[in-house]
Amino acid sequence: MDREQLQKFAQYLIAAHHTNVLPTAQKLADEILQSKSEINQLAGAPDPTAGASIDDDSCWHLDEEQVQEQVKLYLQQGSYYDSGKQLNSLFAKVREMLRVRDSNGARMLTLITEQFMVDPRLQLWRQQGTPMTDKHRQLWDQLGLLWMVVVMNPGYSKRDKELWRVRLRQWSSNDLCPLEDADARSNIPNPGPGAINNVAGPSANGDRPRTIFTRAIEACDLQWCDNHLQNVLNKDYFMCVHHIKDMDYGLFNQSAFPLWSEHLPTACARVDALRSHGYPKEALRLAVSIVRYLKKVQQDHLKQAKHSARKSKRKCSQSSMTASEVFYGSGGGSSNIARDASEAWIGHPLDPIGCLLDTLLEASSANPEGLDGGDGGVAIFAARTSVRFKLQDCMSNCPSTSGSSSNQSSSSSASHANNKYRHVRVTGSNDPLESYLTLAYEVAVIGLGQQRVMPMGLYAQDKACRAEEELITRHSEILMDHNLVQVLQQQANTLMEGTASGLGSTVRPESFPMHTFGRYLFQTLLPYNEDLAYKVGLRAMRLPILEEGTSGSGGLTASSMNAVLMGRYPRWFVLGHIESQQCELASCMITAAKDDPRRLRNVLEAAQRHIHSASQLFKLAQDAFKVATPVDGPTHYTLLKATFDLGLHIMRMTLANMNWRRRDMVHWMVRCATEIGMGALITIMQSWYTLFSPTEATTMVATTVMSPTTAVRLNLNFREQEELARCARSVALQCAAKDPPSCALCALTLCEKDTVAFKAAYQIVVDAAAGAMNSQQLFTIARYMEHRGYASLAYDLAVLAMRNLSLGYNQDTHPAINDVYWACALSHSLGKEQLTNMIPLVVKSVQCASVLADVLHRCTLTAPGVGCPPDVKRRCIKLLPYDKDPMRQLLDAAIAAYINTAHSRLTHISPRHYGDFIEFLGKARETFYLAPDGHMRFTKLIDDLKIMYRGKKKLMHLVRERFG
Repeated sequence: MDREQLQKFAQYLIAAHHTNVLPTAQKLADEILQSKSEINQLAGAPDPTAGASIDDDSCWHLDEEQVQEQVKLYLQQGSYYDSGKQLNSLFAKVREMLRVRDSNGARMLTLITEQFMVDPRLQLWRQQGTPMTDKHRQLWDQLGLLWMVVVMNPGYSKRDKELWRVRLRQWSSNDLCPLEDADARSNIPNPGPGAINNVAGPSANGDRPRTIFTRAIEACDLQWCDNHLQNVLNKDYFMCVHHIKDMDYGLFNQSAFPLWSEHLPTACARVDALRSHGYPKEALRLAVSIVRYLKKVQQDHLKQAKHSARKSKRKCSQSSMTASEVFYGSGGGSSNIARDASEAWIGHPLDPIGCLLDTLLEASSANPEGLDGGDGGVAIFAARTSVRFKLQDCMSNCPSTSGSSSNQSSSSSASHANNKYRHVRVTGSNDPLESYLTLAYEVAVIGLGQQRVMPMGLYAQDKACRAEEELITRHSEILMDHNLVQVLQQQANTLMEGTASGLGSTVRPESFPMHTFGRYLFQTLLPYNEDLAYKVGLRAMRLPILEEGTSGSGGLTASSMNAVLMGRYPRWFVLGHIESQQCELASCMITAAKDDPRRLRNVLEAAQRHIHSASQLFKLAQDAFKVATPVDGPTHYTLLKATFDLGLHIMRMTLANMNWRRRDMVHWMVRCATEIGMGALITIMQSWYTLFSPTEATTMVATTVMSPTTAVRLNLNFREQEELARCARSVALQCAAKDPPSCALCALTLCEKDTVAFKAAYQIVVDAAAGAMNSQQLFTIARYMEHRGYASLAYDLAVLAMRNLSLGYNQDTHPAINDVYWACALSHSLGKEQLTNMIPLVVKSVQCASVLADVLHRCTLTAPGVGCPPDVKRRCIKLLPYDKDPMRQLLDAAIAAYINTAHSRLTHISPRHYGDFIEFLGKARETFYLAPDGHMRFTKLIDDLKIMYRGKKKLMHLVRERFG
């Protein structure tokens, strides 16, 4: 700007913010007018838009108040998705600032952390005793990881690290600081010194549990001074010059390339720190050395496992344990750190496998700008400058640092234009299969195939599952080529042969299942090596924690199921998800093997042996059935028959242990048998007692088999229909004999068209009337018999039902009352003889006065025998008199019931029921007057009531008013 523009700029700025700027402007003007003021002693003026000088550490302008306000606002928004997204953007901006070595990155992270620590929900969660939400826990995990990256800056001196250690300890000592273990449970001891642990046990400073910052505090002790580490970081082509026999195999592999054998999460944290602080080449060199070390240990372990296989079973077990410990981590080189063999790499807070994968894939990116990265972030920063210096300059505080940095560029190979990644050969390597892309592919397979213990707690288990799926998703973005196929086959064979792998022949019961990883391997290998793909898939189908016995290839303990029930192992909160992944694996394999009977049989046997959830097996059978019977294609009968066999297994499995989907399973089983043909239907009916309950066999199986739609679906002729019907009737009779209350009615329905079978079913009902069947069930069948036109048989059943009935004096709303009315009406319609036989049973079984009175009135409305043949009806044209049997007997019973009921009701009567009692006496009088001496008997009842209950003056007054 020229002088006029600057003057106009200053005037407009003062005018726009006169209340805030004017005092400062006046002060500056006064100083400028003073010739000896400090301002006039300096040439020029500061320019806040120009950024710092090239030698300054701080390259960005940081608005601290705005950062604090934004973090506070995002935390207050709580459950909104955008708040988590914005906080992740802030974390990404911190990484970008660290990458360009801007000291404001750590300052910004400090501001974010301070706002996290004063989040009011921390106190709320602590008071309520509720766990932190998963979304906030993930943000805290990222915060802890970023502090790891900050304190592991290679350019920090001991004084810098000590300052950060003090700050981190202050936050960690806060009672509200979240613990390292989100589930706050752990029985695993801490690792040795130097290792950055993944366990929330007591810290080294006391009994206080490890917090989210404990790992970063421990990382302050890590150094970059080791000579071997310096050589790995600073030389692209660093090889051992000694003879191979004299080589230290802890530091070099057989090709004389350097290895880095530090505790894997700690070593990968170094890689992440190097990448985050702007040392991509050094990070890449270290990542290559780590992967080479993992491959070497894997091969050493494989040799040891093969050697151990020749020994006795006891020695083999001991040797396998030693090999497992070696593979999960062994001391070597400069670290010499104790390891925890059960520590999982997938789901680890430091994400070691993901870090190695990202580092190697960046070097393999087809986009040259892929390593530059970048993030949108929040617009709170001003311009920045680029600062570059050598790694060894940052490590000048280490006394043993030596060597110089080599900046050789990686050679690139030709790749397809549409590939996201390309093969870039590792510098100095003579192995044609060793490129950064193949190393990335291998390390992901090694990590996913690690035999690891299921972590404790819901959050940790859910995080392990999500981390595995996310890593597989990233791994699947790599397009397969000839080199990668070879690498994958080699790794698959290695994982299968080893005992420290989750796909090995021996796994611990509490090991994390390999279903998701196994399905990914199966689908990837299938186009290139079917035999290997099926071997991997069958091995991955195991679920050791639920295995009940020792299998030939499983090596599982026989008491593992009991151990789960007894609580020997931690609770598996994600067991449902794991079983669904197991089902997905089996479904994928069955679909692929639909045209190969041998492989299909092997997959089904493995599924039946390893899948313990009936619901998941049923889902598997349904999926296979859909594949076998496509809507617009031919039926795959091989797969359909295999599905049918699986259905039989499910039926047997759930027969004794009922499942909530059992009804759907039975319907599906009949449908599947129908798709196969008549032979399958006969098979399930002949062995129904091993597959279905009697109720299921009659109401769902036999009924469906005899339906017209089944005959049409199978295109059966008359002879075949009769054969199916005969088999179904036989099943119905067997079920009725085994469970008459539930199956008798259905059996009668199915056998109606066959006279012999129908009589047999009826006889089963008659025989069961004395014991198994109650009056309600007998009345139901009797009504059905009358409805079908068998009135005499219905009457016999009604007599049996009446004998089993008992109706008290106060049960005037009992559901069996309508059955009593129906039985009497049926007897009345058949004739006087049947009614005469029924009335004594009614009198004996029913003590309810109102019911007896109703029966009396109904039976005297018309003459008996309405339902008899015409010649019989002509002899029954007279109404039944009240003074002769059988009505006399019924009338006397009704009167006696009214007398007993009246006394019973008066024993515990309240004034509010006086009106109801008067109405009751009115109905009783109507029944009394039907008898020749009824008037006298009713008067005597009233007199007795007046005498016996004279204390109830108000009630007796109402009785005298109504009845005299």
